[in-house]
Amino acid sequence: MGGHVSKKDFARQLRGRLTDAERRLWYHLRSRRFDGYKFRRQVPIGKYVVDVFCCGSRLIVEVDGNQHASQAEYDRNRDGWLEQAGYRVLRLPDNVVLKQPEVALEAIWRALQQRVGPPGKQA
Repeated sequence: MGGHVSKKDFARQLRGRLTDAERRLWYHLRSRRFDGYKFRRQVPIGKYVVDVFCCGSRLIVEVDGNQHASQAEYDRNRDGWLEQAGYRVLRLPDNVVLKQPEVALEAIWRALQQRVGPPGKQA
């Protein structure tokens, strides 16, 4: 048997291994807690798996730890591909999510207001 794992299975594995920052953010966004917006976590989109995704606004939220400093070019290429596909990418440093969650949530709120909101909401 080969070691190939599908994107869907890989995303499922990632959902079970959230970082502390991803877990903290997910607490605020899950179950439509964030003003009724529907978010999903570790979602396969194209050849990537994104941290958090709001379907109604096509907003992707990435929580970046220290490792992202060494992969800046990869992140730029990834963000470029996602944006070309019609998504908006918001990157939040994990230390902001952990130490200033209100700042992270405000950034998400502002990004959501720039897109079409959930049914029945106008942004």
